[in-house]
Amino acid sequence: MNSAPAQRHVLILGGTTEARRLAGELADDPALRVTSSLAGRVAAPRLPVGQVRIGGFGGAEGMARWLREHQVDALIDATHPFADTISSHAARAAADVHVPLLALRRPGWVPGPGDRWHSAGSLADAARLAPALGERIFLTTGRMGLAAFAHLTEPWFLVRSVDAPEPPVPPRMEAILDRGPFTLGGEAELLRRHRVEVLVTKDSGAHATAPKLAAARAAGIPVVVIQRPPAPQDIPVAETPAEAAAWLRTTLA
Repeated sequence: MNSAPAQRHVLILGGTTEARRLAGELADDPALRVTSSLAGRVAAPRLPVGQVRIGGFGGAEGMARWLREHQVDALIDATHPFADTISSHAARAAADVHVPLLALRRPGWVPGPGDRWHSAGSLADAARLAPALGERIFLTTGRMGLAAFAHLTEPWFLVRSVDAPEPPVPPRMEAILDRGPFTLGGEAELLRRHRVEVLVTKDSGAHATAPKLAAARAAGIPVVVIQRPPAPQDIPVAETPAEAAAWLRTTLA
């Protein structure tokens, strides 16, 4: 009697909508065992289906050790486009253990007619640019990046994040705790109600948070867009969960 073939173990570095969709797409494949890893920076994260681990690995060496100990056959980096540290660790760990690695990255945003975008290379660049464009600034860069704006005492900041911000933060600040997806009407009302003069955002490329860009365009509000950090070199990239699933099945065939 032939025994069933062993399942192939796939580790998804997640925390994004794409990571959750990919885990859901792979969940019904009996040939795969999928584990999703979340950083644990959000108090109540949206969990994907299947096995989940929460917390860091202890750098690239710790991730390599985890890959070995748990006999991972393929690694998919589906973290946020700005999670450059974990992406760098994934590239080093996968190379050390000789595990195939794919980066799942949604495309970035592209400015359209009427957009008043100003490119920033970092949070520090954004902190220098934004006050010159207006005094009432809407920050949608996440609570982890507020320290870059903490020294600005004159502008007023509206900050939106999933969890409550922690110091250091700008002294003149109002926080809104909310999570996307957001609507165009809701974003337009938010800009109007708080008399926002400048929007600061990262180029996350997410559809769920894109309505703020359309609302800013309609209101004629300038937008400071923080560009993504460079991705690790020589790593194949998929733009959708479907593309990632196809790569995975080809790689593990």
